[in-house]
Amino acid sequence: MAVIDVADLTKSYGDVHAVRGVSFSVEQGECLAVLGPNGAGKTTTVEILEGYRTRDSGSVSVLGMDPADGGTELRQRIGIVLQECGVDPYLTVSEVLTMHAGYYNKPLAVADVIDIVNLGEKATARVKTLSGGQKRRLDVALGLVPDPELLFLDEPTTGFDPTARRQAWDMIGNLARMGKTVLLTTHYMDEAQALADRVIVIAAGRIVAEGSPDSIGGRADADAQITFQLPTGVSPGDLPLACEVDGDGLVVVTTSTPTAALQTLTTWAMANGGELKQFSVSRPSLDDIYVALTADSIVEQS
Repeated sequence: MAVIDVADLTKSYGDVHAVRGVSFSVEQGECLAVLGPNGAGKTTTVEILEGYRTRDSGSVSVLGMDPADGGTELRQRIGIVLQECGVDPYLTVSEVLTMHAGYYNKPLAVADVIDIVNLGEKATARVKTLSGGQKRRLDVALGLVPDPELLFLDEPTTGFDPTARRQAWDMIGNLARMGKTVLLTTHYMDEAQALADRVIVIAAGRIVAEGSPDSIGGRADADAQITFQLPTGVSPGDLPLACEVDGDGLVVVTTSTPTAALQTLTTWAMANGGELKQFSVSRPSLDDIYVALTADSIVEQS
């Protein structure tokens, strides 16, 4: 049985159709990233899964229960990490988690939770003294207290600097190694690339793409681009492959057969003076794919 199973989910607010026939599933131990622009229907979909919002139609199963009436039983088995969790700033980290643990039948030991989120040095510190990244770790800790089978993570690294984000990714990666199933919403494509086993993109209330971060939207089969600095004294017409020169003066070769193209270019380069500077080979990034998939919905909303 899938941990989450959604079929033909719909939700409207008056004339606004927020979710229009969304269907997907999440398997045990999987990390699924849900991507989409503001107003796409992500939050509504996730709140229905969490049991905080009712649906208009469709079927939803979370851990084998309908979240609309899962009640306490469902709450005991899921963890939710909101974008911001309001806790008493004058309590210590240990006190906050101990109080929260009292709400659950079989919580994780507070010391273990603190260790998982790497807040050991701050266990006796008051919440008001924590940095932004440490407070976010505490938010995640609150979601882990019930020892959930399924964890909802809503924009877990918003506002983080690059170092703090990498540390948070390591922490979330540890959850996967613990066998937790994670549903992650994020606006950061590199975050989805680093953490997710699978990605769905929602735009204008519909799923417009689904797949692994490396393959979604035809990414794995898209043409590659080879770029390099045009050698001194060489014109684009002297090169062995058709190319363009971009605004930065770099040669761009677009090809569906990058291995053969690389062989042709490197053979030519070695016969004509050696190294090609600023040389790189790339396919469309997840950012590129995401922008292309959601462009129409963003125009509609603007």
